[in-house]
Amino acid sequence: MRKNQNVKIKGEKVTLIPYEALHVPKYHSWMQSEELQELTASEPLSLEEEYDMQRSWREDEKKCTFIVLQTGGVDEVQDEIGQMIGDVNIFFNEEEDLHSGEIEIMIAEPRARGKGCGKEALFSMMRYGIEELDMKRFTAKIGMDNKPSLSMFKSIGFSEISKSEVFSEVTLELNIDDDFKKNVYDRTKTFQMLNYR
Repeated sequence: MRKNQNVKIKGEKVTLIPYEALHVPKYHSWMQSEELQELTASEPLSLEEEYDMQRSWREDEKKCTFIVLQTGGVDEVQDEIGQMIGDVNIFFNEEEDLHSGEIEIMIAEPRARGKGCGKEALFSMMRYGIEELDMKRFTAKIGMDNKPSLSMFKSIGFSEISKSEVFSEVTLELNIDDDFKKNVYDRTKTFQMLNYR
């Protein structure tokens, strides 16, 4: 999505930046992990295919992607590649409803898991979605065996709406109301939208 190509979202523990070609080699190395392939229901791609995917996502107005940097306690001038810990996405899959999107979060770096980085990235992305993309509803599809993600999404307020035994995944949904917006703003008090680069 071109809308976020110059947007940096700074929080307390994480910063979200656009997914650019320079991030592809590290992203590609993450996706060689069988664990991450299983958790994200992904197939391994060649490096060239990963570059193609990054370019297509940049052009596709139905895919909003940010790379997640771990920035808590890190100086403003930093090594982006070294701080990369995952990504967060919104996919607009429903032609008839452009206010509803599927949200995904992946914390690929084990050192960053269990520290609240994923939850902050998720809340920051939801705030961006509400404020900039006019989102009214989020869905999430999570593997049945991915207990940490299921637990996190349910703790935020997502409710299970369906299960697919075939794909071994659970679909969750969250409708955005005033109470949820207040919760998002409360959880993103240090949220800053800045210019990237």
